[in-house]
Amino acid sequence: MPAARFPVNQPQKKALEPTGTRGRISLANRTFLKESTMAETLTLKVDGMDCPSCASKVEGAVCNLPGIDGATLNYSSQKLKLDVANSEDARAKVTRAVEKLGYKIVDEAAAPAAPQGWWQTRKGMLVITAGTLLAIATVLSFVLPEYASYVYSAAALLALVPLAKKAVMSTLAGQPFTIETLVTIAVIGAIFIDQSAEAAIVVFLFLVGELLEMIAATKARRSVEALADLVPKTAFLVLDDTVREVPASALEIGDVVEVQPGGYVPADGVIIDGESSFNESSITGESIPKRKGVGDDVFAGSVNADGLVRLQTTATADNNIIARILQMVEEAEASKSPTARFIDDFSVYYTPGVIILAALIAFVPPLAVGADLTTWIYKGLAILLIGCPCALVLSTPAAVTSGISAGARQGLLMKGGAVLEAVGKITRVAFDKTGTLTEGTPKVTDVLAFKGKEDQMLSLAAAVERGSSHPLALAIMERAEGLTLPKASDAQALQGRGVQAVVNGKTVIVASPRYAQSLTTIGDEHLKTIHDFEAEGKTVAVVLRDNTALGIVVMRDELRDDARQATARLKEMGVSAIMLTGDNALTGKALADDLGIEVKAELMPADKLDYISSLSADGTIAMVGDGINDAPALARADVGIAMGSG
Repeated sequence: MPAARFPVNQPQKKALEPTGTRGRISLANRTFLKESTMAETLTLKVDGMDCPSCASKVEGAVCNLPGIDGATLNYSSQKLKLDVANSEDARAKVTRAVEKLGYKIVDEAAAPAAPQGWWQTRKGMLVITAGTLLAIATVLSFVLPEYASYVYSAAALLALVPLAKKAVMSTLAGQPFTIETLVTIAVIGAIFIDQSAEAAIVVFLFLVGELLEMIAATKARRSVEALADLVPKTAFLVLDDTVREVPASALEIGDVVEVQPGGYVPADGVIIDGESSFNESSITGESIPKRKGVGDDVFAGSVNADGLVRLQTTATADNNIIARILQMVEEAEASKSPTARFIDDFSVYYTPGVIILAALIAFVPPLAVGADLTTWIYKGLAILLIGCPCALVLSTPAAVTSGISAGARQGLLMKGGAVLEAVGKITRVAFDKTGTLTEGTPKVTDVLAFKGKEDQMLSLAAAVERGSSHPLALAIMERAEGLTLPKASDAQALQGRGVQAVVNGKTVIVASPRYAQSLTTIGDEHLKTIHDFEAEGKTVAVVLRDNTALGIVVMRDELRDDARQATARLKEMGVSAIMLTGDNALTGKALADDLGIEVKAELMPADKLDYISSLSADGTIAMVGDGINDAPALARADVGIAMGSG
């Protein structure tokens, strides 16, 4: 059954404007030119980081290099962005500085390494080994206590090796006061004062924390990288009278490409020939495909539902809407909250302050008043242990672990204790509509017969729609379950107007109200009913038999069963809610009014990001979404809540 569908009444949205231009040399040898500027932006990928503090160390070391005006390292994407005067000279200097810290600069274009389980990583194996030794030492402390300290010391020193290496590398790179330096001194000092058990536990918890951060960051990184898979790797380029399959990355602005029914759009562009319905749910969040024709914009990653079209590209592969969404996600993740900035600033003074304080306590009393040197060195090392950030963590792991475990039992996967802390400060929650507050697929809400019985009319509509994969067709088929459907033949799509077939020798059409009016006369009372449904943001399909209107089938992506309860509970807690949707204003307003919340409709991903940024000035903001179009806003919000299948 053809999947063509009458258009849903939705305003056309403006795509994200492409930034930058590229110049074409020739079709055979496509070389892109960049405008020469006084300052260049150099982007490098850093490999080997396993915690956010690694990113801070790299930033600090790179910023100290001559010729580097600014450096920003996104830990999630591992991308280091630099403002430089000479990119080639800067690349060499930055590479040397990063390698001195124990990390590597890798080629962005290189294929990603095969996914590994956490237990297969170097850090994972180290945690398992150190944990095993720690467990053995604990058993020995009850059975053979005289040997337990040796095993505790072995566990501590084994776990300390990578941290001590980082401390040495950082010192050589001009950053002697790092967390690793403090931990190294504290652990060695603890062993020196015969507190090897405490040393082993502290360094083991430090490694476990880094491992959990690495796992969470790896998952987040893979999720972001998966966005790029929405765009097909190849495109059908039209050259004169021939169509050639080429890499989508080779497309340039102005190229003409052909998109076949069921295919993904390879680049942002404008339709120059043909018309079709496009599923843009992954981009805009709209659950119902939009009908588009000559002159309309289409987005890379959207799906061509039913018609053969040709479009002229308006952006290159590295500047299409998916690429810009990825860029917005990276920029949103890179923007630090005031708390994060405070921690960065505070850490500059904290580590050297603790070391200096410990040294004063260890040596000033013996030198000043002749106190016992061994006793005061013991006290100085105790200060190092107390001042170690890992020791501070020992006071909270039980509460954090309990909270994360409780969330997991409820189907909530949280990235760490920082999320738990931030959730308690939320003052406003922004919800995406499609798939978050709603079910994500249209459902039949009303069936109204003008003539005859509703079941008979519905069975005729379902017979015409049978075999179609269109969301509206599936909604009608679902509503008609249990009914006996007559046999339909000669089914065909009516471009942008509906579908028709022959049922029992008569032509049955499921059409848009506008097309139905061009075929027959619909009474004023029935027209008012149709308009009232459309004012509620619903899609109306008119069923005709031999150009006689039999009735209407009304559909809408309805609210989830728990949406009203959730928004009402938030209101009771004093947390305000707002709906941010790419859907049309009528649908957004109708559903928001039903929930009693505010709404901003017809938003592109960049609009959602801007709105979340503006809300952040008023308090802690949470964003709840499930689509790719929500990714930048989820990353920018103080708390991003990504909906899964439940």
